[in-house]
Amino acid sequence: MLDEIRDLYQEVVFDHNRNPRNFRVMDDATRKIDGFNPLCGDRITLYVRLKDGVIEDVSFQGQGCAISTASASIMTEVVRGLTEDEAHDLFQTFHRITTDQDHEIQLEELGKLAVLAGVRAYPARVKCATLAWHSLEAALKEDAETAVSTE
Repeated sequence: MLDEIRDLYQEVVFDHNRNPRNFRVMDDATRKIDGFNPLCGDRITLYVRLKDGVIEDVSFQGQGCAISTASASIMTEVVRGLTEDEAHDLFQTFHRITTDQDHEIQLEELGKLAVLAGVRAYPARVKCATLAWHSLEAALKEDAETAVSTE
């Protein structure tokens, strides 16, 4: 099954890197945060608009490797409409499946994010995949005093 995930991972990363979803500045964002992955050089500005504790809209700008861009693109699709708590729980799940080699992947638990579980086959690239997620987590915690870094 991991081979299937790896193949799908490559397809989806390619698609989202070439055609990133929600790649735009959001003028009416209620939260904005910058993120940086010094290992790969990925940079992101994440925009979130919250209303009554729900992520009403989310977008990003920046430049990075294919994995970083694809992960941010997928994340913006998946978290829209979630409550802050639901987004936090999803961050925890995503972090666990991308970093814990011993964690058995439950595809139904991940939905669209299942394809990004393939990044665990490339440990040096996990920080690329998690940059947008760490940025979202900081934005939701209103911890935007400094840029988020994967280091």
